[in-house]
Amino acid sequence: MNAHHPDSTGASDDDAPPFAGLTPERVLDAVDGLLMPAGARTDGRLLPLNSYENRVYQVGVEDGPPVIAKFYRPKRWSNEAILEEHAFVASLVAREIPAVPARAFEGTTLHEFDGFRFSVFERRGGRAPDLDRRDTLEWLGRFIGRIHAVGAIEPYRERPTLDIQTFGYEPREFLLTHRFVPDDVREAYERVVEMALEGVAQCFERAGDVARLRLHGDCHPSNVLWTDAGPHFVDFDDSRMGPAIQDLWLLLPAGRAEASRALADLLAGYEDFREFDQRELHLVEALRTLRLIHYAAWLARRWNDPAFPVAFPWFNTQRYWEDRILELREQVGAMQEGPLWPV
Repeated sequence: MNAHHPDSTGASDDDAPPFAGLTPERVLDAVDGLLMPAGARTDGRLLPLNSYENRVYQVGVEDGPPVIAKFYRPKRWSNEAILEEHAFVASLVAREIPAVPARAFEGTTLHEFDGFRFSVFERRGGRAPDLDRRDTLEWLGRFIGRIHAVGAIEPYRERPTLDIQTFGYEPREFLLTHRFVPDDVREAYERVVEMALEGVAQCFERAGDVARLRLHGDCHPSNVLWTDAGPHFVDFDDSRMGPAIQDLWLLLPAGRAEASRALADLLAGYEDFREFDQRELHLVEALRTLRLIHYAAWLARRWNDPAFPVAFPWFNTQRYWEDRILELREQVGAMQEGPLWPV
């Protein structure tokens, strides 16, 4: 089906394509500006990596291993928020928790070149974790527990909190205000998203006043790389305050029985290092619902970035919104069904 074209009042947070001027030459010049004072330089090899929110490249280095250069999307995070994330990851590494920190050059981990902010990281390889193995899940649970033990020491001050406002009401209003939802399904979408948000609110009420702490924030399997030495965690770009269960439910398989077994294994490792508040089990389906609403708005906000229509051609078609309506109806039922375990 044909894509629905929203009005011109604003399809994105930014007016112009954000990375239009980020040419390969600029990437290499930016990285050379950091490496050359230390006696190294790039060798001209440049490999774009799979990232849409930012632009990430593997950059070859003469007589040395390649590095990873990450160029931040303009206007998304303040400098202070980026540096706050870097400091959190550095504090994890200082406690021997396997994460990948930004490298410091001349005393800072955030740099600017021709109007683009960027950071450089050591390249770390790995494979996807085998989430069908109980010992893998327990191992992951132990490290997430350690991350959260550090995350609970102090709060973020520059980064937001994952809550119903930022991941639910705000993205809903963006989609409707900018008329991304086609007129013939708009009423159905408005009705089901309202029901879904009411269900989310009820789940948070049942959970009560659970603690918020610094999270990885986007701890899905692609952000965990596995080696023979175990896991290491990458891409803390979405790190924010929120409930601990956010970093656990994204690792769960589909299917209620399978998810319950996997969660038991994750928590067996997690509770070696940090007690888990069982009330947070009320939030699993609520957080899944918020992620679905937020994801649709994320695509909409980025639609002026040329990379997005190419990578997500199915977005904003009639079929896309029909599927989202069905998905949210299923989530309303899942939230009514209750938590994976009795609380």
